[in-house]
Formats: sequence, C-alpha cells, structure tokens
Amino acid sequence: MSDPVSSQSHQVQLHISGMTCASCAAHVEQRLNQIVGVEASVNYATELATILSPRTLDEALLITAITETGYSAEPLDTHSADSDLDQQDLLRSLRYRLMICTMLTLPVAAMAMIPFLQIENWQWYSLMLATPVVFWGAYPFHRAAWMNLRHGTATMDTLISLGTLSAYLWSLYEMTAGSAMSGSAMSGSEMASMNEVYFEVATAVTVFLLAGRYFEARAKQRSGAALRALAQLAATDVVVLRDGKEHRIPTAELLVGEQFVVRPGEKLATDGIVIEGSSAIDMSLLTGESVPVEVGPGEYVTGATINAGGRLVVEATKVGSDTALAQISRLVNQAQSGKAPVQRLADRVARVFVPVVLLISALTLAFWLLAGADSETAFSAAVAVLIIACPCALGLATPTALLVGSGRGAQLGILIKGPEILESTQQIDTVVLDKTGTITSGKMTLVEVIPAESADREQVLRLVGAVEAASEHPVGRAIAAAAALGHAAVLPPVTEFWSKQGRGVVGRVEGHQVVAGTQRLMAENSIKVSADLLDAQIAAEQLGRTVVLAAWDGIAQAVLVVADTPRKSSSQAIARLKALGLVPILLTGDNATTAHAVAAQVGIAEVLPQLLPEEKLAQIEALQAQGKVVAMVGDGVNDAAALAQADLGIAMGSGTDVAIAASDLTLVRSDLNAVADALQLSRRTLRTIKVNLFWAFGYNVAAIPLAAAGLLDPMIAGAAMVLSSVFVVSNSLRLRRFRPAV
Repeated sequence: MSDPVSSQSHQVQLHISGMTCASCAAHVEQRLNQIVGVEASVNYATELATILSPRTLDEALLITAITETGYSAEPLDTHSADSDLDQQDLLRSLRYRLMICTMLTLPVAAMAMIPFLQIENWQWYSLMLATPVVFWGAYPFHRAAWMNLRHGTATMDTLISLGTLSAYLWSLYEMTAGSAMSGSAMSGSEMASMNEVYFEVATAVTVFLLAGRYFEARAKQRSGAALRALAQLAATDVVVLRDGKEHRIPTAELLVGEQFVVRPGEKLATDGIVIEGSSAIDMSLLTGESVPVEVGPGEYVTGATINAGGRLVVEATKVGSDTALAQISRLVNQAQSGKAPVQRLADRVARVFVPVVLLISALTLAFWLLAGADSETAFSAAVAVLIIACPCALGLATPTALLVGSGRGAQLGILIKGPEILESTQQIDTVVLDKTGTITSGKMTLVEVIPAESADREQVLRLVGAVEAASEHPVGRAIAAAAALGHAAVLPPVTEFWSKQGRGVVGRVEGHQVVAGTQRLMAENSIKVSADLLDAQIAAEQLGRTVVLAAWDGIAQAVLVVADTPRKSSSQAIARLKALGLVPILLTGDNATTAHAVAAQVGIAEVLPQLLPEEKLAQIEALQAQGKVVAMVGDGVNDAAALAQADLGIAMGSGTDVAIAASDLTLVRSDLNAVADALQLSRRTLRTIKVNLFWAFGYNVAAIPLAAAGLLDPMIAGAAMVLSSVFVVSNSLRLRRFRPAV
C-alpha cells in the first residue's frame, strides 16, 4: 500500500490556467520537477499541480517556474472561490466563438463542395469568410502555440495552429501567385480553373476543434460536479446558544465547545455531540445511506447532514477544516489530482508525441513531392497528419475517468485516497475483516430474555433495567436501553445501589432486592440457579454471547443475553464479496467461540481469533507471503498497522481517525456493503481508464499512417480527432450512472 501524500512532509497545490492538452501538462510537470527536491504531478483534467517536497515550499518560486513555461498559476484556495465563475466564463466564450465560426464556415464549405454554388469570384468570398475564422476563431490555438514556441516547446496547439494556417496560407498562395505572375487581374473563369484551395479545411477544422474544446470544457465541469456539490453541502449559518439566548451567526464564526440549535429540516452546521433532544438524521447527501439514523443525547452527529425529526442541541467538537465534510472534500480532491500508474505511460508518450508528429508531417510532405505527386496531394496528406494526431483523447483518457469515478464514489460515501489505489483493487483476491465495528455494530445489544416460570419478560426488563441504568458497564447500558425502549423511557428508581467490578450490580427496585450479574455473584448472594436457566446460559455462551443472570428476593428469575450482533447488511455484503471472487477471512481480538459464532452467522469459513494488534499485522504479512493480495477492512486503532500493511486498506467511516489515516479507501457509511460497492466502483473506473487509453492509443496508431498515405482528407481528419475525444469523455461520464450491483 502506498500513500504519496503522507510520505512527504510538505504539499502545495496550484491551479494552472492556459493548459490545452496533455502535452501542456507534461511540459509544466517537467519544469517543476527540475526544481531540486520537488516531486510534482500535473493533472490536465483538473488543472491542478500537486507539488511534494521534504522541505518547506516557496509558492512564489513554484508559480514563477510555471509562468516561465508560458502558463499562469495561483494557489488553490485563492482560485477556488471563483472557479465556477471562471468555468462559466470559459464556456460562454467558447460557445460564442463556436457559433460565429460555424455561421461563417457553412457557406465556405458549401461553396467548396457544391459546384452550382461556385459563382464568379467564389474563392474570394471564401477568403473573406475564412479569414476571421482562421485568425479570430482559432486565436486561442495560435496564441498557445506562439507561447510554447517562445519557450522552445510544442504541444497540441502547435499541430492545430500549423494545420489551419498551412491550409489558409496555401490557399492564399494559390489565389495570388498566378495573379502576380500574370501581372493582371484574374477573371472568374481563370479563378475557376485555379488549383484547389483549402479554405473549407482551415475553417471546418477550426470549428471542429472549437466544438471539441467546448464539449471537453463542459464535460470537465460536469465531471467535477460531485466535488462542488460536496462543498455546497455545508450550512451557511447557525443558531448558537450564548448566555442562554439564541443568536444566528455565520457558520465560520462557530467555535469548538459552543452549543448550537438544529430545528427539524435544518442542516447541522458542524460535527458535534447531541446534548439535548432526540431525532432522526438524514445522512443520504453525505454518505449515500437512504435510511435516517436515530440519535439522542451523547451521540455523535456530522455536519451537513439534515435533521429530519425533533429539535436538537449540539455541542460543536470540530469546525472548519477539521470537520468530516472538509476531510471528505480533501480526500476526493487528492484522489482527483493524482495519477494512476497507467497514466504515467500516457504522460511519457505525450512528452515526445508532438515533435514526432511534426517530423512525420514533414517527411510525408517530402515523400509525396519526391514521389512525383502534385503539390495539392502532398500538402493535403501533411496537413491531415498534423490535424489527426492531436493527442486530446490521450490526455483525457485517465483524468476524466478518475474525476468522474471518484466524484461518484463521494456521492455514494466511498472515498478513494489516491488514483494508484485503483490498480490494487483489480488484483485483490483475499479480504480480511475485523469483527467489532466492521462485521458487527460495535455496540452491545440485548438479544434475548429467558424468564423463569415464576417471572414474566416485562417484569424482568423493568426491574433489571432499572438497576442496570445506574451502571456504566456496556452490558448494563445495553440492558437498560432495551428496558427503557419498552417502557417509554420511564424506569422505576433504584436505591441501595452498588456495583461489583467484573461480577455485576445490586440494587433495590420497587421493594425488591435485585441482583444482576455472573454466576459467581449469584453464589456470593446465596442464590441458587435452576437447571433450566443454567442450560440457557450454557447455550448462549456457546454462541459467544454474554449472559447476565437476574434474581430478586433471593430467587433466580431470568437469563438476559447480550451480544455485539452482526450488522443487518453483513451477510449480504459477505456474499457479494464472494461473488467478486474474494475469499473473506474474519480476524479479531475476540475469543474463538464468539468469533466462530459471528463468522457462521455471516457466512465466513476462515477465522483468526484472539489476536493482538501486532499479531493482526503478522497475519496480514503471512497471507502476503503466501502470494495473496490482501484487502483489510477495519475501524479501530488496533487495526491501523494491519490496514497500513495490507495491499488495500479499507476503513469504515465509523472508525477512528488513526484507522482512516492508515487506509486507502474510507467508507463514510457504516455498512459492510460499502466495501463491495467500493471495489465494484474502483474496478469499473479502472476498466473505463483502460478502454479510454486503448481507444486513444489505437486511434493515433491507426490514423497517422492513413493520413500520411493520403487516405484521409484534412477536414475528415479534424472531425475524427474531435470524435475520439468525445468518445473518451462520454465513456468516462458513464461512470456518473454507476449503481452498485447488489
């Protein structure tokens, strides 16, 4: 398992403006990596440069280095506030430019292709219509090409600029050279017999490329919608309690430790603990869970979720950048900004691709001329090579799929820490699961009450629940909670209460001396337990459950069975993991009896019980030594080392910060089904990337020879190049419709 961010002591992210293709990103990345001690990664789709260094980074130095390459940069936090407006302005500008150029291009193309429209001097009309398209419409390409030329580099824009200007200037030469040589004006018939002009190529290619850039920009905006939606989830204001009075203030002014009010239908302003009230919290926007979660005093709630029930008073425990929502946004941004290993190959190709294409174009022109072909044939083939080879699809293949996939994951409560994680999900064959808090809920629950003949269930719950309500033990709290639930939260008072550590509790309730605890506590109080109750105790303990014996007035009255039960979804989730070809293994620090009982309930055959944290780590290493590729799912501090050692670490969202920091995937919702969802989404995203790269590489490998052979008209080449990019982006956007297969 690798975590590129955590392995470095300092990280800076910059937003880069002006990049138009993968070659641009590769050029900026190369320049940044020339700075001593810097490891940089530039993502074309997100327009982000992520710079890592063991020493403190000087942002001004990094921005200067990027500026020297012909692009502009600014800190991410400075840019983020206006990023949506910037994207809207870009789209508006591209749409306007595209519409004007399309209207000017249509008559040019019509006159070139339809003979009866070729009226007298039609070439001059074509020249007048084509000039603004080539110089104003294609200005973004020419400007970028010139900037790159000044810095000694060539990018996709170089190919576009050369292709369109060559077609335009060649046509202008064909129209004017004859006139210059004759020394007189040319008649319409002379113009008609002139060698073929290529104004329709120059204009149509410009329109196709503008359309491609417009749809690409729109797709990038759509693919980043998930992250923007996350940022917009946060509440803008909050009702805070100060000096016993309610005050509405901006959320940014809320402080840790302050109490705030959340009324029904309102968003929780930040993370905190419920102080007063009970309600159901709708977490669907943040975690993907459709069922609201019931909360009450003492329970933790997350900011940006919605209060679907009663009034709550919450004490803020985290604010600002420390909240769960802020951490989720950082993780998603981190995943989208990085590069999967498969992208590295595309980057290496992009660095040398444009110079090679320029050479092929020049050789194509020379070959056809030396072979005796006419200049139009040679020129057409050379321009077609320039246009068809633009590596747009290559640059978009990985980042767009990653952008959409990680964004969709965030909507489903699945946080992918980095793009390199996608590779490991493909190879996983074994999934090791912690028991407590992962397969089980992590909370003790009363699962069974077995009364003696002389007692009834309601009486047992009322008396034992009352005495256990005074206890702080998890088993006692589970019994008290179940009893309170059955008695509308009203239990009789207890007096003369005392507790024996490790044995149980004693108290007086409604005139009865109630004893609840172990068989040893019963013996200490001279209480004899009947054979039926002892049999019930043994049966429950064989299932790995905790048993509480209850007695009052010196007579054993009941057996209460408490257990940390499997989550409702665990059995289904294990079945799904098996269907994905994974072998599940239960790994726990709990005793063998309990571990095997839980494993049997959820369908796991292999169990590794009674393990200390270092032994969990050793078991992961042993499995890897056997050639297994291991995913580890856990939630506690004692799982952190194993999560870090596993080939893929998956932390449940209910887990500790240490476990989450050590993992590769974090599941916001506490549902084991999310593990299968995460693996399915990761594999689907990786498969999409591979399809995109295959198409992008295959397209260029096949198209360039066809263009060089003169089998592709430059205008058709331009359309084909745009279609390749549209295919890659559209294929990536399909991930937005991903639904987990249950």
